[in-house]
Amino acid sequence: MQNEIVITGFGGQGVLLAGTLIAQAAIEQGLHTTWVPSYGAEMRGGTANSTVVVSSDEIGSPLAFNPDALIALNEPSLNKFISRVIDNAIVIANSSIIPQNTEYKVKPYFIPVTDIADKEIKNLRTANTVAVGTLIRVLELHHFNVQQNTDKKGLTLKSVLSACEKIFASKPQLIEINKKAIQAGYDFIK
Repeated sequence: MQNEIVITGFGGQGVLLAGTLIAQAAIEQGLHTTWVPSYGAEMRGGTANSTVVVSSDEIGSPLAFNPDALIALNEPSLNKFISRVIDNAIVIANSSIIPQNTEYKVKPYFIPVTDIADKEIKNLRTANTVAVGTLIRVLELHHFNVQQNTDKKGLTLKSVLSACEKIFASKPQLIEINKKAIQAGYDFIK
């Protein structure tokens, strides 16, 4: 099992944190992982992306030239990265701010992550962790459908929730709200 995941959006949307959360979840499961952040000259408002490779085997390169999973929190990021994904990639697009009127190479899962963060969690800053929860659920479904009867398991909700505790250990007041956001994103996919 190997996933090459790119999380992308504007600076300030928690793109780097989302990548760190996914990488820590892989560590929680005893998987191999790499995390490579990238952001423009401007922190807040500029573009940012985070690449995470998760594998049951050793990783040859931390780069994802043709990712099999993409989280796009805004339209410019989706347009920039969707051409790089493989043909059967999992694409999570934030439909709260990305219109669904464009044909893409890969059909995204349009998920209103910002609306879920605002209306269910009551905190817009958790949109990134809502997206992570959604990605984990879709990856679980995809791995189940593609790799039935294998012992190579992908990332799990349990590992992401555990990783949340480690990532926010220095800010314990943020642990429960982010766990709730991860769960809301996960539960959004039936």
